[in-house]
Amino acid sequence: MKKLLSLAVLAALSLGQVVSVQAANLTGAVGATGQGDMTYRLGMSFDWDKSWWESSAGHLTGYWDAGYTYWSAGELAGGRHSLSFSPVFRYEFAGESAKPFVEAGIGVAAFSGAEVGNQDLGSSFNFEDRLGTGVKFNSGQVLGVRVIHYSNAGLSQPNDGIESYNLYFSQPL
Repeated sequence: MKKLLSLAVLAALSLGQVVSVQAANLTGAVGATGQGDMTYRLGMSFDWDKSWWESSAGHLTGYWDAGYTYWSAGELAGGRHSLSFSPVFRYEFAGESAKPFVEAGIGVAAFSGAEVGNQDLGSSFNFEDRLGTGVKFNSGQVLGVRVIHYSNAGLSQPNDGIESYNLYFSQPL
């Protein structure tokens, strides 16, 4: 596990060098699956530095998100790992010292096996769908909650899918 975690951190830092013109953030999350097993996630995000639909109510923006998740337990397979990458759209509402937001994204994920927790995903390659909400502070720090669903979209059977419900914190680098 230490080797995979080291590789994930190295890959995230390398990606940060490639897109160094964009703001980078380090994210930590703790969560649980729909079956009650724990998940732990470490990620790097890179702001798009673009804004659309600006109004007095807020604006649409987004970021790239790369993450490593450790899936702790389960009847079929505990101790699994996954790497994921996703574009995420975020609508930030107007605010003085804190801006509430909602976000959504669809990306891809590679798991260390097809069985994760109590679910059989049917493939180690899966899609990652996410919805979240939270608050972005003027310091750039973010506190939020999100649900992330993984499944292979019916490309192989079985396709049980699995969710992770997370509380996360993000810090600019």
